[in-house]
Amino acid sequence: MLKGLLYLASAAVLSGAVAATAEPVQDGGDAGVALVTHHPREAPRPNIVLILADDLGFTDLASYGSEINTPTLDALADQGIRFSNYHSAANCAPARAMLLTGVDSHLAGVPNIPELIAPEQRVNAHYQGVLGNNVVTVATLLEDAGYRTYMAGKWHLGMAPEKRPVARGFQRTVAMMDSGADNWEQRPYLPLYDRANWFADGERFTLPEDFYSSEFLVDKLMEFIDSDSNQAAPFFAYLPFMAVHMPVQAPQEYIDHYTDTYQEGWDKLRKQRRERAAALGIIPPDVPMVRMATTGDWGGLSAEDKAYQAKRMAVYAGMVEAMDAHLGRLIAFLKARGEYQNTLFIFTSDNGSEASGPPDPRSFGARMGTRRMGYSVDGDTLGLKGSFGTISPGFASAAASPLAYYKFYAGEGGMRVPLIIAGDPIPLKQAISPAFAWVTDIAPTILDYAGVPAPASRYGGRQVETITGRSLLPVLSGEAMAVYGPEDTVGYELTGHGVLFQGDYKLVVNQGPLGDGQWRLFNTVTDPGEMMDLAAREPARFQAMLNAYQAYRVENKVMPLPEGYTQMGQLLRNILRKELASGVVVGLLTLLLLLPFGVAYRMRRGKPT
Repeated sequence: MLKGLLYLASAAVLSGAVAATAEPVQDGGDAGVALVTHHPREAPRPNIVLILADDLGFTDLASYGSEINTPTLDALADQGIRFSNYHSAANCAPARAMLLTGVDSHLAGVPNIPELIAPEQRVNAHYQGVLGNNVVTVATLLEDAGYRTYMAGKWHLGMAPEKRPVARGFQRTVAMMDSGADNWEQRPYLPLYDRANWFADGERFTLPEDFYSSEFLVDKLMEFIDSDSNQAAPFFAYLPFMAVHMPVQAPQEYIDHYTDTYQEGWDKLRKQRRERAAALGIIPPDVPMVRMATTGDWGGLSAEDKAYQAKRMAVYAGMVEAMDAHLGRLIAFLKARGEYQNTLFIFTSDNGSEASGPPDPRSFGARMGTRRMGYSVDGDTLGLKGSFGTISPGFASAAASPLAYYKFYAGEGGMRVPLIIAGDPIPLKQAISPAFAWVTDIAPTILDYAGVPAPASRYGGRQVETITGRSLLPVLSGEAMAVYGPEDTVGYELTGHGVLFQGDYKLVVNQGPLGDGQWRLFNTVTDPGEMMDLAAREPARFQAMLNAYQAYRVENKVMPLPEGYTQMGQLLRNILRKELASGVVVGLLTLLLLLPFGVAYRMRRGKPT
């Protein structure tokens, strides 16, 4: 009973705020639901800091149920609203495209990361995996409205000169252009890349000797802000961290905080996080959850193997804490400059936790790949310079607790991630919103707070896509409980994985190796673990949502997959074309990337049980 009251408290807090401050709802709308984009605010324009983690799971922050020490982000959560029903894309580049433009990833030119797009799809202009010229970034709109605009972090939206962040609205930039890279030095993390492609202000850049990614990115962002300290204009700062994308690496001082934390294994951790999230009001009480088929038997491991697996997760936790600590330095910097009070902070993740790390990186096949790249997977130095860290599928499942699936899949574990919007411009404090929110909502929310109108069908002398996301300002100001009504739909597609959200319901299909290609219907408000398929129980709703999903595909120009397509298979084929003369590289990449997926196939052919 107590857990139930705690879960309902967030809605009560927001409901009380709505009752006290609400404006009339648009005619025909549902009470407490804002169905149109809010009008730009007339208050002084705030600074805006958009912070993006990479591959962070739903319960990886203490304020969402984690055991990881994240005091900076927890303090931000106390200064605003945590969203418990926010969703992003299931992998990184599409999420980043939607985050920065408010437009569906297919229309924005980034239906998938470029490394996984089939040649048969590339004949279509919007299937290049780089940000199209038919969309306008929020940075461009803010720059044109007088904002100073900065970026420090991972880009992955195109490396051609016209695609670089400095050409997409950011005045000062330091950017990692690829899907990832080493966090300790300037080196690629996969044979897919010849080098680690870092750029500063649009030109190739050499990293300093004392580089650690989270520290360096915060240092550069503070440098950019400080260099324009004589300007009265507000700033927009985009900080897309490399944490916690593989290779998972962290300073020893942070790893040491978790030496004994994960000795009881992934099943225990997944259960503990579910209980803490429920106690916090992030999820309903007593949510059932699946045990993913890729989760190994902790009890069957030797003592040595348990220690190694626990160390992998300790490095991961250390990397999260290090990111939080360096973010704390940025906030202290803003406070010292007197900028904090007028700053809006938005924190989220591009997608859910990453489960592609092999069950045992010390196995012969996995070790061959990392050794060939010059990396070590030895337990003593795991996380330090020269090491290649990942977490196992078991701990990835715990990072997403109590959700099912992970990155690359359309299950909640791949798409539902933390969202914190905080700062003095937010009137509500210490609140949790259960309102559905989607990644395209971030750009119009930023524009509303900046008082900048969204672009029409033309901008800068060219035809552009209209923003389809909805501003969350009505929820943040307490004027409405939600910005989507029960009949509104939001669709999403990634390599045959499909989703349609409508009200409390989610229509979803997950493909192999973990999915079975069957459409299912869930109430993800009461059943975020996606345990109870309602398709047979509610056939009319199921069919109506299938029809709406097909309409989404047409409207957003979703292209069919080539026969036999799989994500990892296509990655291998793309590399074969690029590296035809280097069979060694191809073989090593195959071992490194595809081994865990081969294990998944052997463990289960179908959905998790």
